[in-house]
Amino acid sequence: MDKAIYMIGGSKGGVGKSMVTMALIHFLTARGEAVVVVDADTSNPDVMQNYEKEIPCEGVNLDDADGWIRLVNLCDENADKTVIVNTAARNNQGVGAYGVTLSGTLDELKRRLVTLWVVNRQRDSLELLQDFLEAIPNSTVHVVKNGYFGADEKFELYNGSKTRKAIEGRGGKSILFPDMADRVSDDLYSKRLSIRKALADMPIGNRAELKRWLAQVDGVFSAVVPNG
Repeated sequence: MDKAIYMIGGSKGGVGKSMVTMALIHFLTARGEAVVVVDADTSNPDVMQNYEKEIPCEGVNLDDADGWIRLVNLCDENADKTVIVNTAARNNQGVGAYGVTLSGTLDELKRRLVTLWVVNRQRDSLELLQDFLEAIPNSTVHVVKNGYFGADEKFELYNGSKTRKAIEGRGGKSILFPDMADRVSDDLYSKRLSIRKALADMPIGNRAELKRWLAQVDGVFSAVVPNG
């Protein structure tokens, strides 16, 4: 397998998928990887709006068959680039109906599919994950516990679950994604800033917080995003 496809999932709004996606874009591009971004949240494409002036981005509706066909073709057209997919809140319906369009072409594409599944502390995060695992069984899945919702011990529902045992039993990892100060995250979204641009343009205090957060992000992603 060559370049990866990273799918940022969660299948519900408000869990932090866009922030995890932007962090992954920065992590990969900072170490010199070429990436293509697919934003499937066509109603509110935060990631694409923040990054379309810097890297190739495309909005793709993964609610229908045409969108999955376009995703596969994008992966084929950009064989030398890592593909990052920011999914929409309603993603599980499209995955269940058409996900095989992608999963069935991974060998021909010579790509591996890695899913970062972002969860809060509620039960539906785990139930939606189970649905995803059944729909696309050939993806490596890592669970991202969003620290915005609290420290690791606050995720007791997931930490003690059969879902965690299943994820880790098939080679996935459970990681805690660091929380960012609200002032900085609000600026990223309201001013449509990429992380790279924010590091150049934000006030010094904001930049210091962003660098602190990025150092923690690097440590987290290093465990689940191999080089190459």
